[in-house]
Amino acid sequence: MTENTNTLLAVEGLSTQYRTDSGPIRAVDDNSITVDEGEVLGVVGESGSGKSSLIRSIMRLLPDNGDIVDGAARFKGRDLSEMSESDLREIRGNEISMIFQHPISHLNPAYTIGDQIEDVLQAHTDLDEAERWDRIHTTLEQLGIPAPEERAKNYPHEFSGGMAQRVAIAMALICQPDLVLADEPTSALDVTIQAQIIDLLSDLQDELDMSIIWVTHDMGVVAEVSDTVAVMYAGNVVEYGPVREIFEAPKHPYTRALLETVPRHDRDRSERFNTISGSPPDLSDLPTGCVFQDRCPDEMDICGEHRPQYYRFDTEREDEHLAKCFLHADQPRVPPSPSAPTDIRMENGEFVVGGDSDVEDGGPTHRSAQTDGDSR
Repeated sequence: MTENTNTLLAVEGLSTQYRTDSGPIRAVDDNSITVDEGEVLGVVGESGSGKSSLIRSIMRLLPDNGDIVDGAARFKGRDLSEMSESDLREIRGNEISMIFQHPISHLNPAYTIGDQIEDVLQAHTDLDEAERWDRIHTTLEQLGIPAPEERAKNYPHEFSGGMAQRVAIAMALICQPDLVLADEPTSALDVTIQAQIIDLLSDLQDELDMSIIWVTHDMGVVAEVSDTVAVMYAGNVVEYGPVREIFEAPKHPYTRALLETVPRHDRDRSERFNTISGSPPDLSDLPTGCVFQDRCPDEMDICGEHRPQYYRFDTEREDEHLAKCFLHADQPRVPPSPSAPTDIRMENGEFVVGGDSDVEDGGPTHRSAQTDGDSR
């Protein structure tokens, strides 16, 4: 992957697997993404696609049976995957923070929410006690929590689901991080509260000029919050590009299938919702070729023989638009990767495997769109 001067996070060839009694499970399979300063990257896919494992791998917050087996995640040029635990503790919660899906389960019921937020400030700042509590009250107020001086004295069980999520966001933002990893932060909330949290995070992102990786299974949320989209399937980022390009001209059959499942206001109510037939593959026994082949309406013989590399498409801006699909083998190609080791191109209507080629240098790279305007 080639980085630009605005790149905050560069993930290159990251692979993660879990050790289980039935064998290793490859939850993140040779994935590369970048996040620029001030950018929102949406990571979308069905449950079990590896979205949460991807961002937990970046933060190295994997369970005991999880291992990063290949690749790197560089934050401001430093490889997080090679850092010591003490160095990581300096970054977690300070420069990079995480918003979890179920906030109550990540708040300590024995301490007030003010005390828990203060712990973060004590660990990462030199503020004195008065300055810490002033920032806590200000941040809670920013997040729409009324009477912050009093509410800071409350315990987690005294907050509703929506208010608890606001507390979790306050804890994530209290040190004003450069990058926030949001793991489906609204999926457990009702639609009204969900909309409020989305608007709130979007406003704070603009105000603080922070970058966000927003994990979700909801294409509607992706359209609303993201500059760039990474579509995941079976541990693979199968399509990657600017949000407008992805929605207006999706290149991967899985992306098209996801978009067809989105409810539309102009659809006849008597019609059944579209679904994607079949089931994702077993991550402990992935197919030899394309991971989507068994569910793909456009499957070809070559899909069962080789893993597709990224093919690149022109966009209206300088942002990259990439897809792992042999339907586009006539497009410029990114060099083969460990999961797709063979260069395959289309010449005169025939697939050509290996040999001399015009593979382009570099991998996924883009500018933030703002310069122009699950596996668990």
